[in-house]
Amino acid sequence: MKLYNTLGRKVEEFRPLGEVVKLYTCGPTVYSEAHIGNLTAYIYWDLLVRALRADGYKVRRVLNLTDVGHLVSDGDEGEDKLEKGAAREGKSVYEVAERYIKKFQYDYRSLNLTEPEVWARATDYIEDDMRAVDLMTERGFTYETRDGVYFDTSKFDRYAEFARLDLAGLQAGARVGFSDEKRNVSDFAVWKFIQPGEKHAMRWDYLGRPGYPGWHLECSTIIEKELSAPIDIHTGGVDHVPVHHTNEIAQYYAMTGRDLARYWLHCGFITVDDEKISKSLGNTYSLDDLVERGFSPIDYKMWVLSGHYQGTRNFTFESLAGAKARRLNWRNRIAECYQREVVSDDGLWERVLAAVNDNLNSPEAFAVIDGTVIGLEDWKKIDALFGLQLIENSPDIDDGARELIAARQAAREAKDYAESDRLRDLLSERGIAVKDTAEGPVWQYL
Repeated sequence: MKLYNTLGRKVEEFRPLGEVVKLYTCGPTVYSEAHIGNLTAYIYWDLLVRALRADGYKVRRVLNLTDVGHLVSDGDEGEDKLEKGAAREGKSVYEVAERYIKKFQYDYRSLNLTEPEVWARATDYIEDDMRAVDLMTERGFTYETRDGVYFDTSKFDRYAEFARLDLAGLQAGARVGFSDEKRNVSDFAVWKFIQPGEKHAMRWDYLGRPGYPGWHLECSTIIEKELSAPIDIHTGGVDHVPVHHTNEIAQYYAMTGRDLARYWLHCGFITVDDEKISKSLGNTYSLDDLVERGFSPIDYKMWVLSGHYQGTRNFTFESLAGAKARRLNWRNRIAECYQREVVSDDGLWERVLAAVNDNLNSPEAFAVIDGTVIGLEDWKKIDALFGLQLIENSPDIDDGARELIAARQAAREAKDYAESDRLRDLLSERGIAVKDTAEGPVWQYL
C-alpha cells in the first residue's frame, strides 16, 4: 500500500510499526446533525480500514466524539458549540451531546462503515487532560494567563513544519485586540478558565478554578491512553492541518517527548452545486434529506467513492442519481451471476486491490470494475472492500419469484397480455424486473 503522507507532502510506501495498525480518526463535534459534507471523510477512512484488512493487516482504530470544549472558531475565542446547540434547542448540553452522538452513529451505520474499536467521548478523558497539562507544564511548554493555560509554541522548534506555517507573518499580521498575555499569535489554550459571569455548563475544577479543556487537547490525550503513540496513521480533513493537527503534534511531543503519528492522511471537501455548504444557502443536506428524495445512504457512499479522497468534489442530485444507477448496474451484474455461469477476467481482483492500494484510488478501481467481467466470488470480495451492500441487497430470487416469471412467460406465449402485465406488476412489488431476450426472460433488480 502507498499513501500520500501530509508530513512529507508525498506518496510513501506504508510500513506499519507493529503487528496491529494503530489508526486514529478525528470525529465530529456533536452539537448538531451531521450533513453530507461532514460524513464524507468517514466514508474515505472506511475504505482505508477495509483496504488495510484486505491486505492482511489487523487494525485498531479510535474515533473521538467531541462533546466538550470545541469553540465555534478553531482559535481560543467565541462561543462553545455545545452551548450554542443547547441554546438553540432549549436543552442541556449533555442532552444535546447525547442526541447527536446517537444520530451520528445512526448515520455512520446507515453508510455501512466499519465500527471503530473505540468510540472515545472527550468528556471521558478529562482527568487525562489535566494530567497532560501537568506534564506539559513540568516540561516547560505552558504558561498561565487570566483566561487559561496556554501552550508556548516558541518552545517547540518544529511547530511550523507540519503545516508549513509562516509564523513571522502570522505575528506581523496579528489582529487588533491581540491579547497582551498571549506570548505568540500561534499559542493556543490547552485549558480554559471560566470567567466570572460566563455561561458554561460543562466545567471541571483544575488549578483551583473552574474550566474545561482546549478542544485540541482531547485527541492527544485519547491517543496516548487508547493507542500510545507513535501511531501508524492519523486521519482527518484538510482543514485540520494548519491548526488542529499542528497543535496535536506539539502537545503530544510536549507531553511525552515522542512523535504522534508516522502517516497523516487528509481528505478534501465537497461543495454542493458549486457552493460552499452553508445553512444560509440551504444546502446542508443530511442523509435523511437524501432518503426523502428517493436515494439510500449507500447511493451517497457510492458517489463519494467515485472520486478520490484528496480531491474537491461537487455534489449535485444529478451526480447522485448517476451513482445510484451505477450501483444498480453492478447489482444487476450480480443478478446475472445467479442466472448463468460468469467467470471473472484474469487478474480482476488483483487489479481492483492494486488500484485501492495506490493511495486509495477508488475511482480507478471503479473503472476496472465497470470494464471487466466479474464472477460472484469476486463480487463478494469487491463488496467487502467497498462496503456497498451489493451482495446482501442483491440476493438470488426465491422459488415464488421464479414461478411468477415462468407464468408470465407462459402468458406472453399465449398472447394473454393482460395476465402478463398483472404478473409483471407482482414481480415489480418484489423489486424484480423482467427483460425479454431471444434466449428467454432475464430478471433484474429495480
